[in-house]
Amino acid sequence: MIEKGHEQEHQQTREAADNRGALTQRRALAVLYVVLAALALWVMRDFAAAVAWACVLAIVLWPVLRKIEGVHALAGRRTLVAIALTLAVSVLFVLPLALTAAQAAREAHGVFVWFQDAKDNGVPMPDFLTRLPMVSRTLNDWWDTNLAGPLETTPVGKALHDGSLVEFSRRFGIHALHSAVQFGFMLMTLFFILRAGLGLSSQLLGGTRRAFGQHGASLVVRMASSVRSTVTGLVTVGIGEGALLGTAYLIFDVPHAALLGMLTAIAAMLPFCAPLIFGGAALWLLSQGENAAAIGLLAFGFVIVFIAEHFVRPVLVGGSTRLPFLLALFGILGGAETFGLLGLFIGPALTTILMVLWSEWVCPDAQPAE
Repeated sequence: MIEKGHEQEHQQTREAADNRGALTQRRALAVLYVVLAALALWVMRDFAAAVAWACVLAIVLWPVLRKIEGVHALAGRRTLVAIALTLAVSVLFVLPLALTAAQAAREAHGVFVWFQDAKDNGVPMPDFLTRLPMVSRTLNDWWDTNLAGPLETTPVGKALHDGSLVEFSRRFGIHALHSAVQFGFMLMTLFFILRAGLGLSSQLLGGTRRAFGQHGASLVVRMASSVRSTVTGLVTVGIGEGALLGTAYLIFDVPHAALLGMLTAIAAMLPFCAPLIFGGAALWLLSQGENAAAIGLLAFGFVIVFIAEHFVRPVLVGGSTRLPFLLALFGILGGAETFGLLGLFIGPALTTILMVLWSEWVCPDAQPAE
């Protein structure tokens, strides 16, 4: 009996030692996984923005992909579908830039002639500035000092000749090349995500559910829905404002109305940025003596912006995720300030987390949404 008791004790000791060893191995393996994952992310850090943009676009295109994969004629043709959607995205981004560049190339000769004349003779002050109340004398003094004479002798001209313009051009070229490379990697990443198809989303949800439970999976679904709603709200409102204000440019006889309408649509995708474009067009009308047209364009533009920003965009951005407009607006603007342009979509997703956490705190017994 005594010997049997000693054997049991030894066996229990060995089992405890084995358990401690297995626990140590699991902890070491977890640390190894974390270190290797961190190292892999650090190696790919320069492509993080391209991957993030590809994920945002994939989230937006996912409902379209689901419908396409449900079409019998396209079943099993994932590569073809992925190529078509990726090409559509590239055209959507490249076409406005190409049209703007073509218009700029057509206007380049006129701009060069104007600059040469300004360098030799100065820039005359527009008549409408001389009629502004209270500030006309101050503006006139500043204009006489900086722009009225030959630019080579003015502070502005000297600033342009001391290498700052060349440095600006160099930096702009480097930034443009870097953006083009990042855009190419973004399209490549988007293609492989779309080619993976709906199985990729199932794997991601399954891994999230295994790691964080059903609540974690539900949170991921709501974050994706928030990103999709944000993109829908920003793009739809931007296109609508651009179309309406482009029509107004035609009515008020503003040059290059189609190009300005396209630029207005791009600017309007950012909250409260459309006035920068139609405000500039109104200033041009003022410089031509078209005071009534300038006032009409400003009034029409601000009415459109007011309706779009206070009524249409809140419904589109926060509707599907039940995100209050104030939180959606804070998420968009705060995200843009923190993460740049990509933050426009990251911000609302993060504020959605706040809403989910608040809902679970207030109603802890509520079941997570699928």
